[in-house]
Amino acid sequence: MSSEGNEQHVSPEVSQTAIVGDDKMLHKGEDNIIWKFVKFGIVGFSGAIVDYGFLILFIEVFHWPDLVANACSFTLAATSNYFLNRIWTFRSKDKEVGKEYLKFFIVSLIGLGISTLTIYLLELALPDWSATVGKGFHFIIFIKYFYILKLIAIAVTMLWNFFGNLLFTFKK
Repeated sequence: MSSEGNEQHVSPEVSQTAIVGDDKMLHKGEDNIIWKFVKFGIVGFSGAIVDYGFLILFIEVFHWPDLVANACSFTLAATSNYFLNRIWTFRSKDKEVGKEYLKFFIVSLIGLGISTLTIYLLELALPDWSATVGKGFHFIIFIKYFYILKLIAIAVTMLWNFFGNLLFTFKK
């Protein structure tokens, strides 16, 4: 018996379906989950600029406590991210914008909790760099230290926000 007789020929369509299944989120085009994640990341980067900009403003100019400033800057960034994600990332056509925004904001509030908890736990776990620095540099080093912790918190929170919004807010 030759090996040629045992070969199976599979059409490209069948093999693609076998690889990715029937899940529309994995197919090419606007519904591709990887492309959505990239777009979500770009929107998130713009949100990080909003977040950091207001965080610095609230701490440096208004002298708010760091966790209060974090909560407010996060909320402003989440609001700008909602509109950008609604229009560009998820291309939502939902006419109930208020209801959709509320869902987005709920996901974001959970994200705020994750962000704040991450910063809090990192502050507990990592050494306080500002304690080892002289009086003249104490404020500058602490603020930079807090911003580094904030950056880590943004990365952790991004995963929650993407999947929470994909599966809850903008679920089709």
